[in-house]
Amino acid sequence: MRVLVTGASGTFGRAVCARLTALGAQVVGLDLAPGPDDPVEVLACDLTDDAAVPVAVAAALDRLGGLDLLINNAGIGGPAPAELPPGDAVRRQLDLNLLGTWRTTAACADALVAARGRVVMVSSRMAVMQLPLAAAYGASKRALVAYADALRLELGTHVGVTCVYPSAVRSPIHDSTAAAGLSLEGMSSYEPLDGVVGTVLRAGLGRRVRRDLPTTRRGAVEFFLARHFPALTDRIVARTLAGRVRADAFEGAELAAGVVRRHRSAP
Repeated sequence: MRVLVTGASGTFGRAVCARLTALGAQVVGLDLAPGPDDPVEVLACDLTDDAAVPVAVAAALDRLGGLDLLINNAGIGGPAPAELPPGDAVRRQLDLNLLGTWRTTAACADALVAARGRVVMVSSRMAVMQLPLAAAYGASKRALVAYADALRLELGTHVGVTCVYPSAVRSPIHDSTAAAGLSLEGMSSYEPLDGVVGTVLRAGLGRRVRRDLPTTRRGAVEFFLARHFPALTDRIVARTLAGRVRADAFEGAELAAGVVRRHRSAP
């Protein structure tokens, strides 16, 4: 099994690479900043760079001798209220989470077709159930699923495509949101990293190619409700947000000032 993992030096990526290596797979990673103690060889690559991605992918495939599985794991989060105009941080989330995946997958497409391989997209629960004050991340992950759907239609005769939907896992991806006073604490229930890694491996290695895979039973329920009863999940999230405002969870958070003001002036 020849595997390429993006975001290989991050929390998810390192764990996925270590598990795959333990199973006997040949694994090469891509990451903007490879770590000195990464469990596999990780090539430095900025996935937002149109010219750099094909070069790095070609080098990875040369080391692997082909490609059976691509795991698109790289991604970043950050605060992004929908009511405010998009800035550089928003554009970077969209560029890395969506277009970085697109660039990498396009560079791998021929090798995956030749091997009758698979692609795993690490999406998010927020692809189907948006949380407030994080519009860029949710939009990028929902768009990622749309890209996966198109890829499945185009390559599905030869390549399996699966989207995995973690909820929230404690990792540095939440640091910038917490620093802005917009912590997910109280809005999401954290899940263990091992469950996410296990689901990613099931998506990539299981006998049956699955279209969508939530990572927990709770996540499966949320996924079902968000897909089939979106008005209900909107009400649940809105009620949770109102409770957070009443508890002064966003006190002093400039980016949440509009939300707080409107909730406090609502009848």
